[in-house]
Amino acid sequence: METIALFGGSFDPPHIAHETVVKEALKIKDVDKVVLMPTFLNPFKSNSCAPSELRLLWLKKIFASYENVEISSYEVDLKTKVSSIDSVKYLLKRYKKIYLIIGADNLKSLHLWDRYDELKSLVTFVVATRDKIKVPDNFLTLKVEDTISSTKLRDDIDSSMLPKVCSKEIIKFYKEKNDK
Repeated sequence: METIALFGGSFDPPHIAHETVVKEALKIKDVDKVVLMPTFLNPFKSNSCAPSELRLLWLKKIFASYENVEISSYEVDLKTKVSSIDSVKYLLKRYKKIYLIIGADNLKSLHLWDRYDELKSLVTFVVATRDKIKVPDNFLTLKVEDTISSTKLRDDIDSSMLPKVCSKEIIKFYKEKNDK
């Protein structure tokens, strides 16, 4: 295996649109596997709702039955904010080529990412469609019709938007968190 699609994020909570992104990424012609890498803490955020170890566990349960999907604990293990460029460099020690999956909502701030010029020289960006945001033609695109916001989902948890394999524990966690 030499080519991967890296899908990083908070996954707070993981939802069915994340599954759709993975399924679509596995269809990219030369992708051998998808690596999901939950953040310890998103570099653009000051906190997370669910602890990183719990989000990591949920992803492992959700994708346990998927072939060619790996859940990486790299950023969680570091216990600090990690820039995408650092995760990419870590993975380039094992893989030859990396497609970096981002949501279309990240396009407008992509130039602000840490060491963006270096990052874009190391990866091929793949943009998952979202909220009818226009994706420029120079990007590979993953068609994702699910319009789910993790932020809104945390406030109003809806089991139909969650992967069945651990929807009950995700609901329990966020309901308890919201009740406090």
